[in-house]
Amino acid sequence: MARCPSCRRFFCGECVTEHHGKLVCVACLAASVEAARPAKRRFSFHPAAWIQYGLALAIAWGLFYLFARFLGDIPDAFHDGTIWE
Repeated sequence: MARCPSCRRFFCGECVTEHHGKLVCVACLAASVEAARPAKRRFSFHPAAWIQYGLALAIAWGLFYLFARFLGDIPDAFHDGTIWE
């Protein structure tokens, strides 16, 4: 038997773990690890990421524009089937 010093409940020897020289239950250990972890930020401003996003967007727009120009330059006779006659 062991007693968790944080929550003061009793546990068997298999249900506790040693952490910093103390026998702590799993629930208290998880809570202390979660409390020590820094909070995640929902939005972070990274200029390099925004530059990459803008560059990828410009490249995608350019490729779609060139493909549309290519399709627009195809003569109407090709679509009508008269080019093959």
